[in-house]
Amino acid sequence: MFVDLKLSRQKSMRPIRTFNVTPTLPASLAPLRQLAENIHWDWDVETIDLFKRLDPDLWASSRYNPILMLSTISQDRLQTVAEDGGFLAQMHRAVERLEHYLSAQSWYDVNRANPTSHECYAYFSMEFGLTTCLPVYSGGLGVLAGDHLKTASDLGLPLVGVGLLYQEGYFAQYLNADGWQQERYPINDFYNMPLALERDQEGNELRIAVDFPGRKVYARIWRVTVGRVPLYLLDTNIDPNAPHDQDICDRLYGGDIDMRIQQEMMLGIGGVRMLRALGLHPSAYHLNEGHSAFLALERIRMLMDDHSLSFSEAQQVAQASQLFTTHTPVPAGIDLFPPDKVFHYLGHYAAHFGLSHEHFLSFGRESEGDLNSSFSMAVLAIKMASFVNGVSKLHGAVSRGMFGGLWPDLPSDEVPITSITNGVHTRSCVAKSTQELYDRYLGPTWDSASVDDPIWDKVSAIPDEEIWRNHENCRSHLVVSVRDRLCKAVKERGGSHLEMERAQEVLDPGILTIGFARRFATYKRATLFLRDVERLRKIVENSLGRRVQFVIAGKAHPKDIPGKELIRNIIHFTRDEGLDRSIVFVPNYDIHVARWMVSGCDVWLNNPRRPREASGTSGMKAAMNGLPNLSVLDGWWDEADYVSTGWPIGSGEDYDDPDYQDEVEANDLYELLETAVVPLFYERNEHGIPRGWVAKMKAAIRLNTPAFNTARMLQEYATQGYFAASDRGRQLVADNFTPAKALAQWQSELSRYWEHIAVHEISLSHDTNLQVNEPLQVTARVQLGELQPTDVSVEFYQGGIDIDGELRGGQAVAMIYRGQDADGSSLYTLNVAYYNSGLQGFSLRVLPNHDYLSSPYMPRLIYWADPDRVRIVIGDLETVEPASVNA
Repeated sequence: MFVDLKLSRQKSMRPIRTFNVTPTLPASLAPLRQLAENIHWDWDVETIDLFKRLDPDLWASSRYNPILMLSTISQDRLQTVAEDGGFLAQMHRAVERLEHYLSAQSWYDVNRANPTSHECYAYFSMEFGLTTCLPVYSGGLGVLAGDHLKTASDLGLPLVGVGLLYQEGYFAQYLNADGWQQERYPINDFYNMPLALERDQEGNELRIAVDFPGRKVYARIWRVTVGRVPLYLLDTNIDPNAPHDQDICDRLYGGDIDMRIQQEMMLGIGGVRMLRALGLHPSAYHLNEGHSAFLALERIRMLMDDHSLSFSEAQQVAQASQLFTTHTPVPAGIDLFPPDKVFHYLGHYAAHFGLSHEHFLSFGRESEGDLNSSFSMAVLAIKMASFVNGVSKLHGAVSRGMFGGLWPDLPSDEVPITSITNGVHTRSCVAKSTQELYDRYLGPTWDSASVDDPIWDKVSAIPDEEIWRNHENCRSHLVVSVRDRLCKAVKERGGSHLEMERAQEVLDPGILTIGFARRFATYKRATLFLRDVERLRKIVENSLGRRVQFVIAGKAHPKDIPGKELIRNIIHFTRDEGLDRSIVFVPNYDIHVARWMVSGCDVWLNNPRRPREASGTSGMKAAMNGLPNLSVLDGWWDEADYVSTGWPIGSGEDYDDPDYQDEVEANDLYELLETAVVPLFYERNEHGIPRGWVAKMKAAIRLNTPAFNTARMLQEYATQGYFAASDRGRQLVADNFTPAKALAQWQSELSRYWEHIAVHEISLSHDTNLQVNEPLQVTARVQLGELQPTDVSVEFYQGGIDIDGELRGGQAVAMIYRGQDADGSSLYTLNVAYYNSGLQGFSLRVLPNHDYLSSPYMPRLIYWADPDRVRIVIGDLETVEPASVNA
């Protein structure tokens, strides 16, 4: 009988029951599963060696996934190692290290010893980059989130991660024959990844539901164990969800605007409901970017329903315990949704809160009176948080400028957005051999030692020969790994035998290697170094034998055509100019490739358009491996000792003409390579050691490792953010929410009466001529209307006068309340002096004040005295107590 095989293959048969069949682990190897299920192994190099020893080829082909490896390894191999005494001893040592790590006293135990508080910090992020075999991240934001969890575990913080589990993750990149980026979306097999389903007491999958227009969307919960920290991920790819709802957790950053808002609803709203279903009650909620900002709405709803609070009372509690970290230095990078789209999906919250359409939408608008503006997730996050930060000092300043419109009457430098500079997890990014070198000479605590720890003085004691030979081995490993990856890419594309041969010949393990790896967005200027072809050729093919090569990697977003064109331009350039052995693009950049590059290159190149790099972290990883940075002064590099640990491109200038900027900075890059970088690298002693270069390597290790690691970063988040937010939240809910109710009532009255404030008269002890350090006595008569003196803080604001006649760089000092005069005006006094000469000035301002207010800027109200309406009186005044001020 004839059978149509094509039709036969298309038939599907639905199983009655499914089973997950795995090899049987011999009893002596049972601890392997314990090790595999906690991804602490990702930053424990000896445990990685253990899994690699089990089956090196399978370890690589499984994408370094011990769960998959244990599910597919042959039974014979398991039986063999079960009888291998050396393997068993290594395994037991790994278990002992893990158990000691999990039970040891932590930084949190020492610095936040308060066992009755039951604190929990919920960290929400759209993506988490933890390890290669969990491809649910796209780039730097996700890897930073992964490092955040790892370091929270190291420090013992009671933190939980909240995110989404993507069936297809982010895309796998490959290039066609023309060099154009193509995308593949491999299906993630969750059952063969370091994940575990959360179940209820009856053993059923634990699920939550989120209200969508006309339906509910369900999600189950997966757990990733990250040392001591759990990461919980929501998965909508289940019945009874309709196919389009199952796709919500299909691709990271995929789909249209409806898909984006649905994902962010599931992350924020679903994440809060998931925590409750798990029995967790966070004391602080940290929003890593604005994607999860809808969580504030759900928290307010829960507080209203559970505790019979009004909207404003619930908002005070939610806001007090929420933190927001922005990573975006340009308005175009912020999620904006059309108002009608937001109300379509979330209008039921407005009804529940008893708010009008426009009042509800105003939470996501900078100007509440602008009824046509889009709904900004970043603005929503800022308005619903009591702590907001950028991710470098420069980015903090940029963010204050970007979001200053939320406080239109506040000087830019006082906009309440601070900065906590990003860091990287040391044990995750430093090469194994380099970690062993540091352990040997610095001791095992170098990975979390602070900047002022004397341990860093020992870096100079590492023999130059040893640090250099170690780095040469890392470079050789990079070259071999790049060749292997290129050969694999050629084979998968069906390339020719000649292409395969050329892939096996790229790069030279003995020459200066410059690395560039990051997302291919146009502002990162990946092709800047190609601007002058002949000058670049002379650098690469140096006639004196001082050759240079470039290793480049990174992905463009699937919809970013200009970013894809940058990749193709590099491929075409190298082919057309015959430089494809010296300038190499490595496809499908991921965590694994990044680790080769930051340890095996010699210099790390970064040339974004300042100030559009919020922080950047790849350069930090490179520095910890001893690589000098060659970078524009943007993000973290603007804070580093860029003279001792690398070279700055430019001097931090800003340009109005992008083409002129490219010309100037490309020339500066070439000049640095020709006159500084290349000569220093190739200047060797009689033993072939570049002493000057090694000195710069040591400076990079000594100065950058303690300053830019996530141990420092998380300690700052804890002391500035998590502890304070938890304390604020606990304060407001005390005594059946009495403080929250009082604060909400006070803020309502404050808003009602704020416009009645006026400064009528200011009396000065001197006229307009003052000498430096000469005391000036000030008395102000302030009309507060229905408000009480305890409701406000009256401040004297003094500073220099710019060419436009405006106060600039001023400093505010609180004046002292002295009572009321016969007319009912409140009297405030201050003794002050000017410590700078030239044209100086002052103004008076009034800010809100309340014991339960986390910041006087939270109500976003400020009154400045009107120069045209204030009467100035000059003359002798009664002596008052001096107040300390420095101007």
